[in-house]
Order: sequence, then structure tokens, then C-alpha cells
Amino acid sequence: MSEMDDLAAFAVLVEAGSFTLAAQQLGCSKGQLSKRISQLEAQFSVVLLHRTTRRLSLTAAGAALLPQAQALVVQVERAHQALARLKDDIAGPVRMTVPVSLGETFFDGLLLEFSRDYPDVQIELDLSNGFRDLAREGFDLAIRTEVGSDERLVARPLLVMNELTCASPAYLERHGEPQTPQELANHRCLLNSHYSGREEWQYHRQHELLRVRVGGPFASNHYSLLKKAALVGAGIARLPSYVLPAELADGRLRWLLRDYQTRDMPLYLVHPYQGGLPRRTQVLADYLIGWFKRSSEALDRL
Repeated sequence: MSEMDDLAAFAVLVEAGSFTLAAQQLGCSKGQLSKRISQLEAQFSVVLLHRTTRRLSLTAAGAALLPQAQALVVQVERAHQALARLKDDIAGPVRMTVPVSLGETFFDGLLLEFSRDYPDVQIELDLSNGFRDLAREGFDLAIRTEVGSDERLVARPLLVMNELTCASPAYLERHGEPQTPQELANHRCLLNSHYSGREEWQYHRQHELLRVRVGGPFASNHYSLLKKAALVGAGIARLPSYVLPAELADGRLRWLLRDYQTRDMPLYLVHPYQGGLPRRTQVLADYLIGWFKRSSEALDRL
């Protein structure tokens, strides 16, 4: 351990550029620091520094050893930070940005479940379908469908979701239930105006791809509004699985065309790269991962 301390002292000395400054940073005397460097040189049987009254300069041996000594200092600092995080109370602000419909879906859980368990964590929830630069704008977490190749970000898969085709029992009683995607052409469909090809719905079953032209009385770029329109019987909607477990479970909406698949849409939990998340951010990330897992399991039971 003494050798490791001496290596760290050597790195601090080179960074400080003088015995006086380095001794102040290390909390020891100049004589004690000089003794530690001499011990290190004796240990390796080399001269590490040329010492003059005005400046310090590295020998070839010192230059070779310095990167290892600096790496040791970094590791020690990271160890201190890790222990400090363990001692921190789970408290403070967490800024998170998510798509609008998604934030509305788990908002109740954040207010009731999460806030009950972690009352000292203050969540700032930004609902936006636009791009947010997490590092520049100071966000701790985000949920995204695409992560790109930004090396400043760490992405963790949440789930792979599909859009489910659904309608209310009242609508199906009036208009009948489609048995194949082609029959949707004769129904009132609720369109997502966020997509440029919103009037073409695609399905696949095994290796067969089906495209059907649809139309209807209402379009919106907001999943919550499309779900409300489906609930009041305005037509057939395609909605992401995470917004539907409750309505499908209690029968307010019925899942149609279950034998036909829609495109996979991955969701990722994203945060800026750092050595480790603060505990307040980590517990929120864990809550979200659990929420999506429960949502997926609820659909599997239907």
C-alpha cells in the first residue's frame, strides 16, 4: 500500500510542478513528500526526476511511469466517488424528457408509486416529441425510440413494442369486427398524422406483408387523443402497446387482428455517459424499467 501511495504522490507532484504545491495538496510537509519520492526511486532502482531550485523535469523512467501513476490517482478518485454516492441520501432533482403520450401514460405512477417511495426526489418531466440534447440541456434521463450513434449517451433497452389495432365494443357492434387487414378499407380508421404514410397500414403474418389503404373521420399526432376517439366509438385505432393494458383488461377496447403483426418499435432508456448515475437518478431509472416490464407482462396475460 505504501508503494501505491508513493505512486499517487509522484503523479500529484508532477501535476503540481513543485514540491511546495504538491505537499499542500497532499497534506504533508515538503520533507515527507521528498522522502516518499526517494522511496519510490529506490523501489524501482531508477531516477524519476531531475530536481533544480527552479523546476522539476522527468527522466525517461519518470515519463514511462507517469501514465500508470496518473491512472492510479483516477481510480482512487472514482472509488471515492462511488462510496460518496452510496452515502448520499436519495434526494434532489432529476430532469427527464420523454415523448408526450408516453409521459402521460406513466405520469400517475410517478406521482403515486414513485413519489410515495422516494418523497425527496423532485422530478422535472419534459414532454416533447422533438429532439433534446441531453448533455447541453441538462437532462438526466430520456426515453427514445432511436438512439443514433452519439458516444456521449448510454442507451439501455426498455422493451420492443408493437402498435395494436383496437376498437370499442360499441363501434364493433355497429360496424362489425374486421377479420383480416384488407377489411379495414371498409372501416372508419383513426389516423396518426405524425406519420407521412398514415393512410397505409402495414401488417405481416409469417412471411407475408400486407398493405391496406385506410381512411376515417379523425387524425391526430397525439396517441392519447386517438385512444379517446377509439374509446368513444369513433373508429378503429392503432396504438402502442404501452398505452393499452388497462383498457384492454377491462374491456373498454378490444384487440383486433391479433394474428397479424405490426412493425417492431424499440424503446430505450438513455442518459449522458458518466462513471455512475447518482442514486436519485438510478432509482428512477429502475422504477421505469420495472414499469415497462409490468406493462409488457400485463399484455401477455390478455
